[in-house]
Amino acid sequence: MLFDRYTLGGIELSNRVVMAPMTRSRAVENNTPNALMAQYYGQRAGAGLIVTEGVSPSPNGLGYARIPGLFNEAQVAGWKLVTDAVHQKGGKIFVQLMHTGRVTHQDNLPVGARVVGPSPEVCPGEMWVDKSGSMQPHTAPHALTEQEIKAVVLEYANAATLAIKAGFDGIELHAANGYLMEQFLNPLVNKRTDGYGDNIAGRNRFVIEVADACVKAIGANKVGIRISPQGVFNSTGDFPELEPQYLALTRDLSKLGLVYLHLVDHSAMGAPPVSAELKKKIREAFAGTYIAVGGFTAESAEKVLQSKEADLIAFGRPFISNPDLVEKLKTGAKLTDPDMSTFYTPGEKGYTDY
Repeated sequence: MLFDRYTLGGIELSNRVVMAPMTRSRAVENNTPNALMAQYYGQRAGAGLIVTEGVSPSPNGLGYARIPGLFNEAQVAGWKLVTDAVHQKGGKIFVQLMHTGRVTHQDNLPVGARVVGPSPEVCPGEMWVDKSGSMQPHTAPHALTEQEIKAVVLEYANAATLAIKAGFDGIELHAANGYLMEQFLNPLVNKRTDGYGDNIAGRNRFVIEVADACVKAIGANKVGIRISPQGVFNSTGDFPELEPQYLALTRDLSKLGLVYLHLVDHSAMGAPPVSAELKKKIREAFAGTYIAVGGFTAESAEKVLQSKEADLIAFGRPFISNPDLVEKLKTGAKLTDPDMSTFYTPGEKGYTDY
């Protein structure tokens, strides 16, 4: 089944292999996509669906060095190079909209932008800052007001509209890995006591409002979402109401008609696993396509598809060093190991030279 065609919303995928979103930090000029990035994604167009690296809908969300944005016309033009390269090879591509929220340092942001989050607490740990050429502690975030939250929702909807203008087949909302959307979802980060916190409905509200705004902007069949219940990245983690909260969130997203739900299990990278029981409940609560990701091989992916535990299977790091991954999975050829030292460096080394 892994190599069978699949209909996702209104588009036909050539197989059930998804290239998972992976930050690569190659947008070196003004956070704008370029010809090198178009080459990279074009090389990997054998995937049934490509989901891009995290792309910020706002200057405030450009938390990492050299990550791309999608909020101005220059970025639309840059992304058009990418979508054209993928479509010319018969591939399909969604853009992942990722606002980093509090996970940044002020020096990584453009002039006039600021670090924001649901609450004023600083994200623990450090991150790379090009300006200093070193690891630096995260900057304290400005706690968004309710009015400012509504403006952020509009930024997402605007980015969704620009995504279609740039030629994308759809968008993925990044509500995982401790970035802004999950910062609102997780009570270990979200300390608000107003309508955007305090309880399950409050913590889910921002994500639902963003999804609804994007659906209204471009249509539900072009909007997917990625979640990571029980993830621990960027100081998130388990909490007592996790299961009922994520099931409520999933039901509300399903009512909006989102085209897919992409559930991350990071246990292959050392994080706690998402329980089989919770995965099953989320799968049953969502009416659309369900994408599974997390350390799959061709054999384990086939088993999950055959058992109907998922509709599509996403692969991450193997795609970095194996642009022809689908063909290798099909033939059983040995996979090339990636050079981790080049994951986030500028230039073609470890990017387009595999």
